[in-house]
Amino acid sequence: MFNYIGIDVSKATLQVYIPITDENISIENSKKALISLYSKLKKYYKKEIKNLVIIFEPTGSYSALLKRFCFEKNIYAFIINPRQSANFAKALDNRSKSDIIDAKMLYKFHVMLSASEISVPIINTVQEELSEMLTYFKFIQKERVSFSNHLEALDSKDGSTMIVKKLKQEIKHLRAEEENMIVSMKKLLLTDSKMKQDFENITSTVGIGDRAAIALLHLFITYPEANRQEIVALCGLDAIENSSGTSIQRKTRISKKGSSLYRSMLFMPVLSAIQHNPYMKIFYDRLKNNGKHSTVAQIAVMRKIILISHSLYKNNVKFNEGVYEKSIGI
Repeated sequence: MFNYIGIDVSKATLQVYIPITDENISIENSKKALISLYSKLKKYYKKEIKNLVIIFEPTGSYSALLKRFCFEKNIYAFIINPRQSANFAKALDNRSKSDIIDAKMLYKFHVMLSASEISVPIINTVQEELSEMLTYFKFIQKERVSFSNHLEALDSKDGSTMIVKKLKQEIKHLRAEEENMIVSMKKLLLTDSKMKQDFENITSTVGIGDRAAIALLHLFITYPEANRQEIVALCGLDAIENSSGTSIQRKTRISKKGSSLYRSMLFMPVLSAIQHNPYMKIFYDRLKNNGKHSTVAQIAVMRKIILISHSLYKNNVKFNEGVYEKSIGI
């Protein structure tokens, strides 16, 4: 029988609800504090400590320490989807929100769990490092776009020559840094035999280069249980409709709720695939001939590339023209 505790993770602190003593405690989000907490839990649960399950939400880098601690100490955990916890809180009619309330709510979620959903977190060091590198890549990409926008604004009003020169230098440096990061990320994932095979499977599709394959591989290993619809939604490419009666009739659009990183890293590969991948070109041209806007057609190609790559990743196979043609009825 499992013993559950709920932990609400924030940047600096962890709010812990311990049901055996009906106790709410706040500790630092640090390894030293977690070690101290674990010592306290051992005193409370004694031999039953081996059946301890920690329920918490993933909060990016802030929850990484707790996840790693569970891995190192062989502690069971259930990492709850934030949407699940939000819906569960509504079901409990939690009108107020605080760290204490959230920690207790996370503990109460155990009534919804089955034993198969509980496990010791797995830490893949290559995957963790790849995530950190992608985060840095996104940061420098954002910086480059910011500098480029500023440069465009200066050019439009014939601004300071000195500032324009400095901005161009910074943009050149950031572009070079982006390319260096792509090389470094590829070098890293090739050190893992499984990731190397996955990378080769994904790049077997014409038009999918290193940049796109790295983004897609990171997406798939981050959400290994996601199905086709969920993978599309995680990229923010799921279609949403906003209509009500006759007064509201807005066009269907993509949600953009998922990570913008994947969309930004796939944009140029999509244009390449449209030019060099005969299947994607046929698909794109058919949409255009049916009156679709170029952007809509490009988004559709991006979605198809993601789904094809996801299938290759799931089935551990390379792209096969015969199988693809059969699947689409050619």
